[in-house]
Amino acid sequence: MGLNQNYQLDDLDLQILDILIKDCRTPYLEIARMCHVSGGTIHVRMKKMEELNIIKGSRILLNLPKLGYDVCCFVGIYIDKTSSYTEVVNEMSKINEVVELHLTTGDYTVFAKVICKNISDLQDILLNKINVIHGIQRTDTIISLNQPIDRNITI
Repeated sequence: MGLNQNYQLDDLDLQILDILIKDCRTPYLEIARMCHVSGGTIHVRMKKMEELNIIKGSRILLNLPKLGYDVCCFVGIYIDKTSSYTEVVNEMSKINEVVELHLTTGDYTVFAKVICKNISDLQDILLNKINVIHGIQRTDTIISLNQPIDRNITI
């Protein structure tokens, strides 16, 4: 099955995605029953959406505080010059506590989501891992106190 970049998602594809967004562990046969099609149809549709990179895998959602990770923060990063961007991204990718990194508009060049165990851990990450990266001019850190909304987009 070759990749077709012009592939248009139809109602069945959207229905499959909606089911998986709610519970990515739903078995194909259960999805087939819910969509009134065969299991083979679901398998073919899933494979096609994976090939087109519409579906990029599945993840387990962890209750991070139960695992000892009590601090979630966002670090706005000012990069000294555009040519430093690639090096900064490469170095940031080596820091396990950085779970997301975004190139942004506005005040910051890069915005990072950082998960760590406590404030001392955060201080160490900022001083000894992030702020020492060549090309980073300075950072601003915003600590999340609560996350009242945590969801995927609905299709």
